This record gives sequence, C-alpha cells and structure tokens, in this order.
Amino acid sequence: MKRVSVIVPAYNEAEWIVPTLAAIRQRLVCDEVIVVDDGSADQTALLAEEWADRVIRHPVNLGKGAALQTGWRQSSGEVLLFLDGDLKESAGEANLLLAPVINDECDMAIAVLPALRRKVGLGLAKGLARGGIRALTGFSSEAPLSGQRAVKRQVLERIGQLEGGFGIEVGLTIEALRRGYRLTEVPVPFTHRQTENDWTGYRHRGKEFVEIGKALGRKWWEGVRWTRT
Repeated sequence: MKRVSVIVPAYNEAEWIVPTLAAIRQRLVCDEVIVVDDGSADQTALLAEEWADRVIRHPVNLGKGAALQTGWRQSSGEVLLFLDGDLKESAGEANLLLAPVINDECDMAIAVLPALRRKVGLGLAKGLARGGIRALTGFSSEAPLSGQRAVKRQVLERIGQLEGGFGIEVGLTIEALRRGYRLTEVPVPFTHRQTENDWTGYRHRGKEFVEIGKALGRKWWEGVRWTRT
C-alpha cells in the first residue's frame, strides 16, 4: 500500500476546519494529515492542532499555491491528497479520489463536484480555465478549477514550483499533461461553501479570472520557449 499524505491549505477556516479534519481522520485511508495555515486571522491553526499530525503556519497570507507547495514539500507520502478546509463531513468521500491513483489507473485524479443548486456568477473564470487548458494541451476538462486532487509525488517533484494563488489548479493540470502524465476526472460528492452573488463574491471571482489569465499566459509562453528549444 502506498503511503498517503493529506494536505489541507486553510485560510480563516475556523468554522469548517474541525468537521473537515474529523471526517478525514475517521473515514480516509491516510498516513499523515498536514494543515498549512496560510496567515489566518482566526483560530484555524489552533483548532487544527487537535486533528492534524502537523500544522504549518505562514506568518502572512501567501495564497493557495504557496500553501500547497509548503505542504507537499514537507510531506512524506508517495501519494498526495489535496483537500480544501471547508469540505466538512464530505471530506470523507475522498477515498473515491484516492483509489484510481493508488491502483495506478492514473497519475492525477481530479474531483468533479455535484452541480450547484443555484447559479453563482457568470462562469467566466471556469470558462477561461477550461478553454485555456484545451487550447494548450488538447485536454477537455469538466472541472478545471477543482482543488480536490490526488496526485503521485513523482508528478509534483518533476513539475517543481507550483503556480501561486488562483492559478494553481490550471497550472498543475497543464504541467502534468505536458509531461505525459495520465489524468482522470472522478465524480465525488464533495460540498463546500459558495461565494455569494454580492460585491464580495464578484470581487473574488474577478480576482480569480485575472490570476487564471496570468497563469495561462505564462504556460503559453513556456510552451513557446520549449518549442523553440
């Protein structure tokens, strides 16, 4: 059996972190749980200490990509499972995501979450991510922005530096495909909090759109450079 490390990036997740970690502990097949507190201003880190094997703290908020980079670099697993801190009890469904990687059916498994009951935003960020991934790799992704992923350590070691911020998922997908790794998308009944259709929600999605665009631009330029060399 391959050793599994669960990496949970968390930023101000005090309301959700305990049920998330409890579900991981009680229902997942894993060898260590690492929480990376990314500069939270609440009690996230303190609450996580009771459930995680390690809680690593960033003194300031560096973004999800940096948190995942910190977590996987300090983990020991052959398979890394990335789970958000707001999944609550649904985090226990992650065995569905782990299985194809552990069984060597793929090198990275990406969770496809159930459709939302109500429409949030215009879907611009998701559309940009999906179109960009398809244009740069030929891969049609159903869940281009899903942060819930199981991946072999060798994939991350070969990629090296992950994209920062909201570009992390798009960059990880493109880099893995360019290196010939096998990706699959797996329906998993995860649930998590939604951004609202208000000013805060639109600002969040606007920032996400911009950072995804920047990540795609960098990946396009890197592809051009590889082609020339």
